Amino acid sequence: AKSESKEQHDISSSLEKLDFRIITNNATPDSLILLSGLKSIFQRQLPNMSGDYIARLVFDRNHTSLAIFKNKSQVIGGITFRLFEDRGFVEIVFCAVSSSEQVKGFGSHMMNQLKDYIVNHTQARSFLTYADNYAIGYFKKQGFTTHVSLDKRLWMGYIKDYEGATLMLCTLVPRVKNVDSRKILLIQRAAVINKIKKLSKSHIVHKGLIHLKKHNFPIDPYTIPGLNLAGPLKWIPDAKSRLQNWQTNVVLEMQAHPSAWAFLQPVDVKENIENGKYDSLESFIFDTKLIFSNAREYNGENSRYARCANTLQKFFEQKVNDWKKKISLK
Repeated sequence: AKSESKEQHDISSSLEKLDFRIITNNATPDSLILLSGLKSIFQRQLPNMSGDYIARLVFDRNHTSLAIFKNKSQVIGGITFRLFEDRGFVEIVFCAVSSSEQVKGFGSHMMNQLKDYIVNHTQARSFLTYADNYAIGYFKKQGFTTHVSLDKRLWMGYIKDYEGATLMLCTLVPRVKNVDSRKILLIQRAAVINKIKKLSKSHIVHKGLIHLKKHNFPIDPYTIPGLNLAGPLKWIPDAKSRLQNWQTNVVLEMQAHPSAWAFLQPVDVKENIENGKYDSLESFIFDTKLIFSNAREYNGENSRYARCANTLQKFFEQKVNDWKKKISLK
């Protein structure tokens, strides 16, 4: 959150250092210099466009440009557009920012400046533009859509149709001050976060788990700080399910034990577990120990079956003791 806040502050600081100016070709040295700088940026950033075509439209007196510059005279980007005020729309002809100044929020701020200018100084309330595949993403972020709902009779034949490009529309909202949209969204975001904090504890950061350092596994989810405040832990099995899961794991571990070869076939404990027969720890212990007792009784105390039974019983009892410690049933 701190890094995000710093990033927002850096962007805001950069935007405050920029100047914007609406330029038309009035043949003054000042306007010609700025339009020349803008033309050069368009030619570099729009390599698929003819340089002569770009120059002709940028300097055409039917077109207007919004230039973004820093250090009072260094043009770093801009938008060339044509106003059709009697038809209620603006055609965005060129839009680009110098490659060295991209990914700084300048493109969005530039478009917001133009939106506010058009709303405050004209009767137009729509932007139209043809975007290539590389520019569609940018224009979508600026509120443009490929669903052009503007009556075709207003714009058909008035704007240039570019082959392989997609026509996009942006509808302007007069009551919105677009240049302040970033600040407005930050205020709204903060309001939502504050509301969430009143309804939940998700913003509280707890200390890390000490279990990881002590290598005490598995970890009981209910011991994790804050987790029990998140509401019902439906994904955590109840006591009966946890017991059944443990019983299954113990049987699997005993079957994998080197001394289990004599008990793999006749043992039906696993089937009893699957059928939910063992509702208590005691019933599970009784049936399991009965297997070991039978092995000693029917094969003799000194038989290798009895020795395997003794070894496996010690292993089983250790597992039982570990389980009792875990659930505090000593």
